[in-house]
Amino acid sequence: GEISVEMDAAPGVDLTKILADMREQYESLAEKNRRDAEQWFFTKTEELNREVAVNTEQLQSGKTEITELRRTIQSLEIDLQSQLSTKAALEGTLADTEARYGTQLAQLQVLITSVEEQLAELRCDMERQNQEYRVLLDVKCRLEQEIATYRRLLEGEDAQYVAGLCLGGHLRRT
Repeated sequence: GEISVEMDAAPGVDLTKILADMREQYESLAEKNRRDAEQWFFTKTEELNREVAVNTEQLQSGKTEITELRRTIQSLEIDLQSQLSTKAALEGTLADTEARYGTQLAQLQVLITSVEEQLAELRCDMERQNQEYRVLLDVKCRLEQEIATYRRLLEGEDAQYVAGLCLGGHLRRT
């Protein structure tokens, strides 16, 4: 027994050629991907380099600004210390002036009190002298009245005496 099998098969496929075509396609695709990746890499590198340059400029600008701000801060701190010193000196001068004027005011107050006491004493003396003057004036007025009364009396006696002489008689004084 022999068996014979016949087949209708399509002509044989050349696998080597297919593999070579596939390899060529893959290599072409790999080359394209490599070029795309290189292009993307170079583009990104350029972008990063530009960003680095911009950021470097900004960094340098920031450093310069920080340096200037530090100088400004130092200058302001020096100015602040100067102003604080001036303030302290002025406060010391003010305290000295207040103390001096306080002392002078106390001295003036003592002087004013002394003068007020002297004025009070002078008032008392003037009131006392005024009272004495009134008393003396009253005494003077009484004495003048008495003197006037004595004058009248004396003039009246003299008039009588003169009248008595004129009449030829001598009157005796009593």
